[in-house]
Amino acid sequence: MKLLFDRAFDGVDEMYAMAEKTLNETIAELGEAAPMAMPNTGYYLANHLAYLGKKITTLGQFKETMPVIKEWITRGPRLDNVFKAGFGTFLAAEIIEACKYAKNPQPYGEEYHGHLSDAEARELGVPLVTGDLPGFVVIIGPAPSDEEAVELIKGYQSRAIFVFLIGGIIDQAKRMKVNMGFPVRVVAVGPDIWAVAHIISFVNRAAMIFGAVQPGDREELDDYTFHRIRAFVNAFDPVGDIVIGAGAGAIAMGFPVITNDTKDMWKVPKSLIIQENTKDFIETSLEARDIKLKITKIDIPVSFSTAFEGEIIRRADMQVDMDGSRLDCFELVRTKDSSEIEDHNIEIIGPDIDSVEVGSRFPIGYVVEVAGKNMQSDFEPVFERRFHNFINCAEGVMHTGQRDLIRIRVSKVAFDAGFRAKHIGEILYAKVKSEYDSVVDKCQVKIYTNPDDLKRLRAEANEIYNKRDDRLKSLTDETVPVFYNCILCQSFSPAHVCIVSPERLGLCGAVSWLDAKATNELDPNGPCQVVTKERVVDENLGIWEDVNENVQQASHGSLQQVTLYSIMQDPMTSCGCFECICGIEPMSNGVVIVNREHTGMTPLGMTFSEMASMTGGGVQTPGFMGHGKHFIASKKFMKADGGSRRIVWMPKALKDLVGSRLNKTVQELWGVEDFTEKVGDETVAEDVEGLATFLAEKGHPVLEMEPLL
Repeated sequence: MKLLFDRAFDGVDEMYAMAEKTLNETIAELGEAAPMAMPNTGYYLANHLAYLGKKITTLGQFKETMPVIKEWITRGPRLDNVFKAGFGTFLAAEIIEACKYAKNPQPYGEEYHGHLSDAEARELGVPLVTGDLPGFVVIIGPAPSDEEAVELIKGYQSRAIFVFLIGGIIDQAKRMKVNMGFPVRVVAVGPDIWAVAHIISFVNRAAMIFGAVQPGDREELDDYTFHRIRAFVNAFDPVGDIVIGAGAGAIAMGFPVITNDTKDMWKVPKSLIIQENTKDFIETSLEARDIKLKITKIDIPVSFSTAFEGEIIRRADMQVDMDGSRLDCFELVRTKDSSEIEDHNIEIIGPDIDSVEVGSRFPIGYVVEVAGKNMQSDFEPVFERRFHNFINCAEGVMHTGQRDLIRIRVSKVAFDAGFRAKHIGEILYAKVKSEYDSVVDKCQVKIYTNPDDLKRLRAEANEIYNKRDDRLKSLTDETVPVFYNCILCQSFSPAHVCIVSPERLGLCGAVSWLDAKATNELDPNGPCQVVTKERVVDENLGIWEDVNENVQQASHGSLQQVTLYSIMQDPMTSCGCFECICGIEPMSNGVVIVNREHTGMTPLGMTFSEMASMTGGGVQTPGFMGHGKHFIASKKFMKADGGSRRIVWMPKALKDLVGSRLNKTVQELWGVEDFTEKVGDETVAEDVEGLATFLAEKGHPVLEMEPLL
């Protein structure tokens, strides 16, 4: 019998030998000077950067790191030796995978996912921050049967656990036609164990993005992954030595390994757990990582989980399309007296979706009526904004938009399973009652599908929306008595604090001042707390003594001062969840803004990922700032630095999104008409010289403004 430590070291040696062989073959083919970069990341080879502090840009540089890895995997009797060898396994695995990308920027094609881009790393990080995604699992297969593979994957999906697949379980999932892909949170990473390098790369980037862990700081890195990233591994029998070597590194990061393989294994509580009954893998895994879930039972014929929030229903797969851009559709919450509501009453007024042919458009509007002694009308739009998330959690159902511009698609698969209009009501009832139980005592849903009813009701709904908007427009930073902070992202970014005001929403774009106010009132001990603004220091910069005191306390002393209206002096920190990044462009004396969805180059010579690498992690970076999309058109955007007329470049899609509101703001404040026509985008220039020429031709107002630096 071989000792477990010996198996681990043998596995590490096997991974190292594979890395050495692969590297030598690739250098022989491409040469040492061949460029080395993973696609769409500003973190180089993230594992080498995180563990060694080295930025790998050529194949030849790996020859310098191989001796370091060899030193790390030196055998020794102590547990520390095994763990360090495990980390060496991840470095060796990254070299194997990197060589593939050196030969082909898309080595896996459509079959496997491979490398996660920085945008995907942040997209995965955000729900981990908010708790919508309690953790993630790495499943190394195959499972005992195809059916059990599906049961395990679906079981984790239903519990909102992100699923990474490696090895034979991917083939099982394919045979069983499991819907896989990043949007549905089931990712087929790669066929071999060294593909685990891509998952560890995500983890290490999360530490650097959200936790401000510095490259090469092993102690802080270990602490961050151990305490802030809730992950675990499921490995099916037989577990090879090379998997055990990688498992040692996973355990050192704080990720328990659960397996049904009993050969030469030791039971290590909370670390290496033997669970011979594979049917109990899920519960054992959640318990090992101390993940406690609140599961709401919803009476619908399809699965319900946040895993399905990103699911896209294509036209070819669509049973019915409820399209508010072409038909009368809307969604609305109304507060009623308790006597007017029959709890859990769901009423369909008109025909159901089974009354039309496959692929047809169908009108729909629904009113969720609520009552409760603590209910306030201010909460109504907060509830409505959550409908998008609630409905998207149903497998085979896609929701976009809000108010009277919603769009709901039901897939053929969901329809065949029995999904009908009433099930939208079941979802809304269950989630409103569970999420807002502190203020909602009773709830009923009325679903309208008659075109004549919908035309009238949509007009009435728009009157309500307009009244709300008028009230929100009247709210300014000066007219409200308090601001709010939001520390929701501190689970990943301990030093970050958002200060949310009427004219500056949270940088994630999801928390407005009214949202923060409602959150505080719904949960006084929750993530949004009152911030007084009584002792003003500088109104132009946006500095208050009491705001600074709150920031100092909420950041645990990491921050001393923030300015709300400047990008140059003590700007607000960013966690990594930001929708956009704004950065100064010295040649034009302006600023460039790029949104997360844009993957191209900017005139700063940096992509979104590269800008994000120096902006996130809860640190203040003068000249750079993360923010929400709709803050761009605010009158308080960079107010102390010249305002939104400093904007010289944005991706076209972002410019189209915020253009009308931005034009109105700039014209109102400075009399500049059609401002966005003077703002560059990727169709005009992606370099400084081309942008400067464009700005001069258009007579951009920034050219006559005082220097920022």
